[in-house]
Amino acid sequence: MNFLDGSLFPENQQPLIITAAPYAPSWVPSDFPEDIAVTMPEQIQKAVDCYNAGATVLHLHVRELDGRGSKRLSKFNELIAGVRHAAPDMLIQVGGSISFAPETDGAAAKWLSDDTRHMLAELDPKPDQVTVTVNTSQMNILEHMAYEDIAGTSMEHPEVFNAYKEMTVPAQPGWVEEHIRRLSAAGIQSAFQCYNINSFESVERLMRRGIYKGPLVMNWVAISGGMDAPNIYNMANFVRAIPDGSMLTVESSMRNTLPINMMGMAMGLHVRCGIEDNLWNQARTAKVGTVEQIRQLVRIAGELGRPVANGKE
Repeated sequence: MNFLDGSLFPENQQPLIITAAPYAPSWVPSDFPEDIAVTMPEQIQKAVDCYNAGATVLHLHVRELDGRGSKRLSKFNELIAGVRHAAPDMLIQVGGSISFAPETDGAAAKWLSDDTRHMLAELDPKPDQVTVTVNTSQMNILEHMAYEDIAGTSMEHPEVFNAYKEMTVPAQPGWVEEHIRRLSAAGIQSAFQCYNINSFESVERLMRRGIYKGPLVMNWVAISGGMDAPNIYNMANFVRAIPDGSMLTVESSMRNTLPINMMGMAMGLHVRCGIEDNLWNQARTAKVGTVEQIRQLVRIAGELGRPVANGKE
């Protein structure tokens, strides 16, 4: 990306796209009962509340009635249909892991099989996007978190902590190519989850070889633990490499989320928030729900003079 004179002025930037991640499969309802939706009507209403607060894109996972992350694609179909009816202009982005939450206490946190994840291309109604990981990687989501971030939650239990500490992302080259082909054939955008510059370089080669033809929609996922750490040097290195016209959303976790989002907003990039990424205010004195996090970003965007995109835009 090139940053020329005036590139930091809002009139020269795209309207801000806010991605909301309210479903948080790594947490259980008792971790934040005021904000974690469990029943299907509650999950649909959560999407509506996020859209009304200013979110353009919904990062979608689904819960079962027992509170665990659902691995049933029929439940995804049900939630997508409900959101399409209740918030028809909201863009739906399905999380490509489906759910990496442990199925039972003490079980491993892991992504579902290659063949199961390929079935996301068959969702009906179809989503606008499915997140696509590129290159197998460690995904220790706890590495840069402090103990205080997880105190009083399910993740403070040793078996749950170790399950997420040892998690990996399976994304071998053959699977990635086939997954992209299936999503493209179904008319679903690939939303690439780039964990570092290597991830983007692999996506770039896929495009040069004609395996993926765009649009180039990406998240820079700065959560450490095998992925970039959330700092200006890593962000600048990544942004410098990607082409003009890319749709880049920045993403981090816990109290890194807001500072990374503020840097991204100022640079004309896009942002993601929600309890999947962060539970706390910046002083860590209270938990903050997804809708409140969205409203905070809308307010800051207003101070920057940057309009927030709606779904139609």
